[in-house]
Amino acid sequence: MVFPKRTPTNIRYYSDEDLRKLLNISILNRYGYKISKIADLSNEDLGSKIISITSDSTDTEDQIESLVISMLEMDENKFEKILTTLIINYGFEDAFLKILSPFFEKIGVLWQVGTIIPAQEHFITNLIRQKMIVAIDGLVAPSYRTGQKSFLLYLPEDELHEIGLLFYSYLIQKLGHKVIYFGQMLPFEDLKAIKTIQKPDALLTVFTTSKISMEVEEYLNKLTILFSDQEIYVSGLQFKPGEIKIPKGINLIESMSLFKKEITH
Repeated sequence: MVFPKRTPTNIRYYSDEDLRKLLNISILNRYGYKISKIADLSNEDLGSKIISITSDSTDTEDQIESLVISMLEMDENKFEKILTTLIINYGFEDAFLKILSPFFEKIGVLWQVGTIIPAQEHFITNLIRQKMIVAIDGLVAPSYRTGQKSFLLYLPEDELHEIGLLFYSYLIQKLGHKVIYFGQMLPFEDLKAIKTIQKPDALLTVFTTSKISMEVEEYLNKLTILFSDQEIYVSGLQFKPGEIKIPKGINLIESMSLFKKEITH
């Protein structure tokens, strides 16, 4: 059903179109379609059946793979239909945790093996970013209550991947706390001025770009000195077990559920 191409040295390789077709075949086969029947379908028929199936599916792997296909095709309408259905079925928070979070992990794997190009990743990230901003805007601004905290959210210099930080912003505000949001690539020197002006109760930042462990540890040590009277939360792929020594005063977010429990009053 899929015929690989070969390099001059006779190594097989597969194109984006091949990957899309294999993902579609995989989903249909899991739903009981025989390979012989799938082989007779055109690419258009394959796509139509996938949209029909995944709109009603509760199988997270199917939904994630459908999002991957829409990213590879850069098909905004398909992506919009799938994501909107997920949000209706799960709610925004669970749609992110159960579907979008593992979807981004899959994107990371595809990036590492060279299957996707930057344009595809930027395309899908910006669509999700738009959804997240709409979800945040839809929250009712929390009025002051006992136990309410103000959280300063930002990404360090060289950090561009904002989706995780936006979700933390959504979650913190949903739980009734205040968010002071600065987004991407905030210079450390600016934190000093921000702390004086805003006086936050807590700080949260995310590391996704690969850095030398010593650089991260040095940065975290500087944070603990500057924000010695505030709670500091950090998250990100950079913090694999045993690779980075977490300084005293830094709270590593090990799971979203534990973080929610900690800031819920």
